[in-house]
Amino acid sequence: MAKDNKIIIMFLVMTLIIAIIFLSLGAFFNIKKPTLNFIDIKNNNHGKLIIGRANDSMTLDPACATEMDSFKVTANIFETLVRYSKDQGEIVPCLAESWSCSEDGLVWSFKLRKGVKFHDGTLFNAYAVAFNFNRWMDANNPYHNDVFRYWNYIFGGFPGFVESVKAVSDYNLEIRLSEPYAPFLNALAMPAFGIASPEAIKKYNDSLNENPIGTGPFIFKSWEKNKTIVLERNDNYWNGLAKVNELEFKVIPSSKERLEELKQGNIHIADYLSPEDIEKVKYDPNLHLYLRPSFNIGYLAMNNEKHPFYLRKVRLAINHCIDKDKLIRDVFDNMAKPAITYMPPSLWGYNENIETYEYDPERAKQLLKDAGFPEGFKTRLWVMDASREYFPKPYEVAEFIKESLGQINIDVEIMVLSWNEYIKKINRGEHDMALIGWTGDYADPDNFLYTMLSSENAKLGLTGNYSYYRSKNVDQLLLQARQTSNIYFRRSLYRSIQEIVNYDSPSVPLVHTMPILAASLSVKNYVPSMTGIESLENVYIDTER
Repeated sequence: MAKDNKIIIMFLVMTLIIAIIFLSLGAFFNIKKPTLNFIDIKNNNHGKLIIGRANDSMTLDPACATEMDSFKVTANIFETLVRYSKDQGEIVPCLAESWSCSEDGLVWSFKLRKGVKFHDGTLFNAYAVAFNFNRWMDANNPYHNDVFRYWNYIFGGFPGFVESVKAVSDYNLEIRLSEPYAPFLNALAMPAFGIASPEAIKKYNDSLNENPIGTGPFIFKSWEKNKTIVLERNDNYWNGLAKVNELEFKVIPSSKERLEELKQGNIHIADYLSPEDIEKVKYDPNLHLYLRPSFNIGYLAMNNEKHPFYLRKVRLAINHCIDKDKLIRDVFDNMAKPAITYMPPSLWGYNENIETYEYDPERAKQLLKDAGFPEGFKTRLWVMDASREYFPKPYEVAEFIKESLGQINIDVEIMVLSWNEYIKKINRGEHDMALIGWTGDYADPDNFLYTMLSSENAKLGLTGNYSYYRSKNVDQLLLQARQTSNIYFRRSLYRSIQEIVNYDSPSVPLVHTMPILAASLSVKNYVPSMTGIESLENVYIDTER
């Protein structure tokens, strides 16, 4: 027995010695213990993240885009000089490492990031940035091949108040303005100002929208119109590799079908869900419900240049005959708040003291009579054919408006148009009335009020002001607010603007919605942005679920 114990002890000692030797060799040769990752990107078939959405992109050239469905894709292909932090709270570096501004607010200097390459292998530098800006701002530039609406919205024409953009050296850029612009950095963070490869612009020119080449975490792979867009991971990305191998944006027009595809595991994220879908998602153990912060406005645009909407009393009558509380209860399932003015209540500068137009059909009838229409009139209401973040059920909203206006003998014909056709036609001012909205690009009142209410943005073909409302007083105050950096003065100016516009009543502010989306519980690191546009390089799929 003693002999057996000695043998056991000797065996244990030898085992310990061998273990120590192997550990020492491992340290010497830097042999690491294998780690178990949630997802093996290259070899796992869950390396593709699939997002179901209601609409296709209109373009993949960010400078030409105006709507969220394009920016949702381009924000993953292109990058801007600066961007918002993940919580949307502050401006942080992106393609620019640092920046400074002159005391008079007219000269901005940017130090750019070195070692960044475009997807075509060409170098990113200050000359590339200047090339992009000059394409956007100079109407005579040979590559200025579109209307570049966002440039017009923000900078007030071509070139607008951007005087010059030049490369001081390879990685130093100077932008000169003709007048100060308080939210300048916020504007530069917008996906519309993503920097494209100059060589790609020269090569593709008019077809750049189908051949997007930026510096972002994903590279364009394919686009089957009205069906799917596929991006693949950029293995040379300067800021670390994306956590999925591919992104697919899949068009599924029906909210009901998007949710069903999510439940079946055919997509990972379903955007623009209907309010009635909330309970279905909430009690599904495999799904996670998300509500985006409300940062939008859905409204009824009345074309102020057309008869009879150029008459204020007609516009007032329509404001008084729409019961917003009932609209929210019946159509939005209480997943919205009534809108009083043209910016969300969460945004600084919001005027909570604006007088509301109470629901009062009898007063509406009298106003219509005073305007010269005792028997009412006929008109058309345009509505898009698919969900938007501010109108998840657009046709139902249109029907509600039709029924409401019928109370005061306004006979409404509803016209349904595809989203692409819709945008083209309202930009040409062809509508009488149209259901439309706006989701903020950044947290500054200028992005809402200047875009939707300035005369500069009521130009046919370049409009963001779909009511074609013009007011010299409003224009003057908007310009003042842009040119001062004093936030208290700016706040007072924006509050005054809202009072003037409320009196003029160019449109009917309807709702601020909380956009609804859902994702599989296997989706990790997904954080919905209040703007509705996310860069998805940090999202991954947990294959252990």
